Order: sequence, then structure tokens, then C-alpha cells
Amino acid sequence: MLKDILSISGYGGLFKYISQGRNGIIVESLEDQRRMPAHASAKVSALEDISVFTETDDMPLKDVLKAISDKENGGPAIDHKASNSDLKKYFEQVLPNFDKERVYTSDIKKIINWYNILQKLNLLNFEEKEEDKSEAKDEVKEEMKLEKVVKEKKEPKAKNVTKKSEPAKTGNKQTRRKV
Repeated sequence: MLKDILSISGYGGLFKYISQGRNGIIVESLEDQRRMPAHASAKVSALEDISVFTETDDMPLKDVLKAISDKENGGPAIDHKASNSDLKKYFEQVLPNFDKERVYTSDIKKIINWYNILQKLNLLNFEEKEEDKSEAKDEVKEEMKLEKVVKEKKEPKAKNVTKKSEPAKTGNKQTRRKV
């Protein structure tokens, strides 16, 4: 769900990964479908890799978005431009154990804005079938077995054996002449 959706620091909104470019990657804005390059110096983060600090452990962004969706019954969340106190109260209702010292209001604004963008574009899909997960694990196991078999069947490479050249013979060699 969140694998190809990116956030780029310095740019508002979310982007979809399109392809690899010469100096970075090519992305497309989810809101207005404009394509642009994201240079190698830009800080690009996949939403799949983002997590929120909680008092016990870090929570993946996907779970936070699901909690917002559950609270709103799949509808839009509070406006991300609401007052800081309203945003903190709302986020505390969604995720009561978030770390209040390490999660800033700006982070809450981003998360709520991202949720509203994804919800508006119908990109929130939290239903991952257990079968898909087990099939993916089985495929990985099969690939590992195949790699092992292929490695075992490969014959060892022949060593590059080069003949060492013999040193040139020096010295006077007497040859026998028949007289």
C-alpha cells in the first residue's frame, strides 16, 4: 500500500515513484499528477519506512493511518491546519501512547495531511490477506532453495594456471663439434 508513495522534504504533499533518473528519481505528485525529478540530495522517504514514536515501541505509519481510519470510519480526518492543541488532542485520541516529547506538532500535521490525501484518492487499503503473506513467505523459501541447489550444481571454476616462464639461460655453453 505505502511502498511506492513517497514524501520529499521541502515539498508539500505526497508523491508516487515513477522511475530512476540520471541524477535521482522521477516522481509524480498524487494531487495534481505533475512529474518532477527528486535529486539525489533531496531527502526522500517511503511512507512504508516511516514510524511514529510511542512510549513502548515505534509504531509503523500504516498502523497509525489504520487507527485514524478506524476512528473516522473511513472518512476524512480533522483538517491539518487546525490549532496545535486541537491536533494534539485528536492525535491523542487516535494514538494514546504516542511519545509526547519526541512527536512534534509538525509531525502530527504531516501524518493527518497524508491520511487526508490518501483517503481522498482512495489509496488506503488496510486489508492484507494472510494468504498473501504466507504465499510470499513460501515464494521466498522456494527461491532460497533454488539458489542453494543452483550453487551446489555449479562446478568449481577452473583455476587460471599460467606457466611461469623459465629464466633465460646465461653463461657460455660449450658445444661439441665433431672434428
